Amino acid sequence: MSSTTYAYKVRERSGKLVEGSLEADNEQLLVAKLRSMGYTPIDITAQKSETLSKDVKIPGLSRSKTKLKDVAVFSRQFATMINSGLSLLRALYILGDQTENKMLAAVITQVRMDVEKGSSLSVALGKHPKTFNRLYVSMVKAGEVGGALDGVLQRLAETIEKQVELRRKVRSAMTYPVVVGVLVMGIVSAMLLFIIPMFKDLYKQLGGTLPAPTQILIDISSFMRGFWYLVFGAEIGAVVGFRKWIASEAGRKQWDAIKLKAPIFGALVRKSALARFSRTLAALIRSGVPILESLDIVADTSGNHVVATAVRDAQTAVKQGEPLAQRLEQHPVFPAMVTQMMAVGEETGAVDEMLDKIADFYDQEVEAAVAALTSLIEPLLIVVMGAAVGGMVISLYLPMFNIIKLIK
Repeated sequence: MSSTTYAYKVRERSGKLVEGSLEADNEQLLVAKLRSMGYTPIDITAQKSETLSKDVKIPGLSRSKTKLKDVAVFSRQFATMINSGLSLLRALYILGDQTENKMLAAVITQVRMDVEKGSSLSVALGKHPKTFNRLYVSMVKAGEVGGALDGVLQRLAETIEKQVELRRKVRSAMTYPVVVGVLVMGIVSAMLLFIIPMFKDLYKQLGGTLPAPTQILIDISSFMRGFWYLVFGAEIGAVVGFRKWIASEAGRKQWDAIKLKAPIFGALVRKSALARFSRTLAALIRSGVPILESLDIVADTSGNHVVATAVRDAQTAVKQGEPLAQRLEQHPVFPAMVTQMMAVGEETGAVDEMLDKIADFYDQEVEAAVAALTSLIEPLLIVVMGAAVGGMVISLYLPMFNIIKLIK
């Protein structure tokens, strides 16, 4: 028998009126289901199933990704509502209506409709992996089983907010050199394409042999003006090729290893990866997620292939009864301080607390590293810019000294 979609109006125990849609084989079964959920049915009307999806489908939703900041706000509000005694469906109704991000609002509405059909919250969230990743779904599932959903949602909000702040700090350290690098490239390209050809015509009229630096600069300018499409195509090809390379399994592995060993930014990448690992694993363990599943999730969400490989190796060791910290010691990406603190946590039964302390320490380390890098990179980039532009100017004016000698 095909099910029918019904629009209903019900009243909660608190007296609040709730409206929604639900599928059922007949009206009697729907009434029984609503009563079992603690509602008092007021009005039930059969409707076509198309109206159900009309409210939640937004063009491009499946291709869009909600920002982590919006998910953190949703989690904190959701936790507050559940803790205040609101029912799960009522909280989802309110959040779906008041969430400003339209994509997230549509996802919340779909989650609410799945819950109305009898699905658990974790299963409903799991249908939207681009918005709620495996970490989120697993923690919510543990909260449902343990009866502490509000606490788990609160920890999720804190964990996501820490991740957002960590990303912001790392991005701020990376943005400045990229912007200055683009500016230097723009200035150098403009001089090669427009300024140097003017000097080339001048020197051609005067005749004579040009100094080697000047001749090299003029040759580069002539090549760029004559074959600019090749230069432009090579740049586009390099960018596309690099993106494809890091998207591949082998390329991603090599690129993550290079980032950890980079002379200036390597320490920052390593500290941010350790902070993310510690914070995520602490949140999972505290929420009651089994250790093997927690390690699997941490490996998936680590953001670095080297860290993920180490975690999966540790997961295999834990399956065989070996302590987690003991296996992590064998991987250079984990410093001795981290493994020793984890070993103490395993001995005392307070692994989550130790991991939180590790995460807090590395959060502070990242903040200090960003401040140090900013103060270090700024003068270095100024020197690079001065050397690039100044070197070109000096090369252009070298022949002028010979002209002055000839005039004398």
